[in-house]
Amino acid sequence: MFTGIVEEVGEITGLRQSATSTVLGVRASTVLGGTKLGDSIAVNGVCLTVVRLTGDGFEGDVMPETMRRTNLGALKPKSRVNLERAMAADGRFGGHIVSGHVDGTGRIVEVKKDDNAIWYTIQTTPQLMRYIVEKGSVTIDGISLTVAKVAEDNFSISAIPHTVSQTVLKDRKVGAVVNLETDIIGKYVEKLLFKGQPEGITEEMTGAQTIKENAPHKSGEKQQNGITRDFLAKYGF
Repeated sequence: MFTGIVEEVGEITGLRQSATSTVLGVRASTVLGGTKLGDSIAVNGVCLTVVRLTGDGFEGDVMPETMRRTNLGALKPKSRVNLERAMAADGRFGGHIVSGHVDGTGRIVEVKKDDNAIWYTIQTTPQLMRYIVEKGSVTIDGISLTVAKVAEDNFSISAIPHTVSQTVLKDRKVGAVVNLETDIIGKYVEKLLFKGQPEGITEEMTGAQTIKENAPHKSGEKQQNGITRDFLAKYGF
């Protein structure tokens, strides 16, 4: 398990492809402390197992599915990557629960400054947007960040200068593809509450409304939002 607090930015030293996997070489220093073969290190938010330690870095195997689902497939020698070791049992929980299993990718559609903050707007699929909520947590290229705004097909985060300068966020421009891992707690809650319903959480279940739906109903009253007593009773609570 990780927490989304990047320990250092490493550099890709090489990619060796075989018939079944890709071996990713990474130059690093901080994350090598206490690391041994078989340990896990998150590379841009992707949990990789260390298969070889070199004098100035490590190597990890990347499966074809991981290359397809993440932005690791676009890496080249000298590409910069976020690195984090798996959380120690006695370590500080600085971010949020991060599994290192990327759900998919998003594309940066806007970058803008707001005083000392930098806003990044990221467009992604409906399958991922369903788990992204305002003020909730999301992992972007392995960085634990708070969701500031949510729209229909995109969301925005506001990063402080320190976070940008200490991670690969400072390299990310409009059009860049980033790895996304949504909050695992939301996925477990959906699984437990709506088992057997393949569509998962729907607008009907949550009471979510569009602008059109905010218009008064025939009775002249607005529909009640959120999880209500009637909602809980309907689903067996």
